[in-house]
Amino acid sequence: MDAVPHIRRFAYSLTRNAADADDLVQSVVERILQNGTPEDVDLKKWMFRVCRNRWIDTLRASKVRQTAEPEIEEASAPSPSSEDVAGSRMMMNRVQSAIAALPDNYREVLTVVAVGGASYKEAASMLKVPIGTIMSRLGRARAMVAEEVGYHD
Repeated sequence: MDAVPHIRRFAYSLTRNAADADDLVQSVVERILQNGTPEDVDLKKWMFRVCRNRWIDTLRASKVRQTAEPEIEEASAPSPSSEDVAGSRMMMNRVQSAIAALPDNYREVLTVVAVGGASYKEAASMLKVPIGTIMSRLGRARAMVAEEVGYHD
């Protein structure tokens, strides 16, 4: 189950809430334990698909999307100044808020490729869309985040 940490990050990107992400991952693992996995399938890709489908089912059932406050991970840099820490936290909050504000289809692609490390081909397979769609959504997602945080080349 090497894929579980990747599925957890993906689940968090969908739910934007740690507890809901954990529930979603648990639902995926329960599905695997109860029903097994299809033969001749890439387990990681299949788990991403199950996770996404379970999340959609949850949204349909509740008709309400929860919004979570972004969590900040502590940096492990050696003794940064308080100004550096404050600036980093502010930027992290801005980036996380920008990602959270993305439309679902853009946030999914950004999470699968940029956070999960999937190739375009793997992402296309996981999300059941053409590679060109992955590329365009990823480019647009990156541009939207950059625009939102005020980053210009």
